[in-house]
Amino acid sequence: MAQITDSSLREAITQRLEAVHIQVTDMSGGCGQAFSTLIVSPQFQGLGTLKRHRLVNAALKDEIAAIHAWTAKCQTPDEWARDCAKAHNTSSLAPTPQEPTDGTVR
Repeated sequence: MAQITDSSLREAITQRLEAVHIQVTDMSGGCGQAFSTLIVSPQFQGLGTLKRHRLVNAALKDEIAAIHAWTAKCQTPDEWARDCAKAHNTSSLAPTPQEPTDGTVR
C-alpha cells in the first residue's frame, strides 16, 4: 500500500463510511504516520462508542495497519450539529469559567 495521506484517508472514509463531514489531521508533521480524525456519519446512529470505533477500524483496516498512531472521534450528524451549535453559542457569550480537567464535576 502507498503512503497514507490526509487526502487518501479522507477519500476512504467518505467512500466506506458515507461520512458527511471529516476532519483529518496529520499529527506526525507530514510524514503520514499519525492521524487524528473527526468522522461524522449517519452510519453511527444507534451505535455506542465501541461499536462506532469497531466499524471505523474495520472499514480502514489496511490504512490503520500502515500507520503508527490513529485516533478517531465518531459522531452522528445530529451530535455534530449539536456540538457546533454549542461551540457557536458559547463563543458569542461572555467568557465562561474553564471546565475542570481533573475529572471533577461541577
